[in-house]
Amino acid sequence: MVSLIPTQFSEEGFPGLMAKDNRTTVTDFILLGLSDDPRLQPFLFLVFLVIYLITFAGNMVIMGVIKAEPQLHTPMYFFLSHLSFVDICYSSVTVPKMLENFLAEQKKISFNGCVTQIFFFTLFVGVEIFTLSVMAYDRYTAICDPLHYLDIMNKRICVQVVLSTWALGFLHALINTVPVLNLHFCGSNAISHFSCELPPLLQLSCTDATINKVVLFATLMVFGLSSFLLTLVSYIHIISTVLKIRSVVGRHKVFSTCSSHLIVVGLLYLTGFFLYMKPNTDSASMPDRLISIQYSILTPMLNPIIYSLKNKEVKTALRKMLRKFKFLKYF
Repeated sequence: MVSLIPTQFSEEGFPGLMAKDNRTTVTDFILLGLSDDPRLQPFLFLVFLVIYLITFAGNMVIMGVIKAEPQLHTPMYFFLSHLSFVDICYSSVTVPKMLENFLAEQKKISFNGCVTQIFFFTLFVGVEIFTLSVMAYDRYTAICDPLHYLDIMNKRICVQVVLSTWALGFLHALINTVPVLNLHFCGSNAISHFSCELPPLLQLSCTDATINKVVLFATLMVFGLSSFLLTLVSYIHIISTVLKIRSVVGRHKVFSTCSSHLIVVGLLYLTGFFLYMKPNTDSASMPDRLISIQYSILTPMLNPIIYSLKNKEVKTALRKMLRKFKFLKYF
């Protein structure tokens, strides 16, 4: 299968491209990835394979521990289990195709495949940030209004909130993906990235993509900034309440519970907002691609590690579960 019809070489040197004036339709894109050095590809494949396996195993362990330990059947850990599931989905959108391209001669992805990847990536990013906001509000309710906590965050409400995060995530993905179908791609088919993301894809459009950029910016403001502000306000109230606690042990316990969540939120928002809010450039620079690895690949891997290391209850439940295995009875 060829990338373009007809097949010839463009000025950029990529096969399957004609001059832009001829309005040749692009059917496949080339993902430039992290490096074009063939000697580095096997090494990069192994690195990201290990990262993906750690991501999958770590989040599965978190979900298993929470399900197996009755003491963790609380709203906080219900949302954490949901976050782990989203992280597995989130990572699985980009990494498998990335691994395939490390070993492939032609690092291609079809137009439909690219749009599909954008849709699911945007969906899971949306669900992730909404879930983090819900987790912040959950901590706010538990710390600032403990007497009514179980009434406010009852099982029915928790399920409804999780379903709402998926509905908002789906809306977020739909709003940003559908307008891409109206664009025409006729020039270079080389995406300066290791996966299909909206900003680098919009740069290749032969038709005016102003509406797409406005929609992307608007959804970032409405969905991203509102979620960030909800998280920020929740933690302002939490910190204000914690500072009123006279017991040093009590303050340390609360901060220990919340610090892991703050680290996760910081890693995702700082890197994501940095790349999506910066002015458009002709192509994604290598530092930009490395930063995008943080929020799209490393964050799903780091989440279970951070929650395991920073959360005493999770560590205790994990040890208890491991002791059930005979070969780990001396753990």
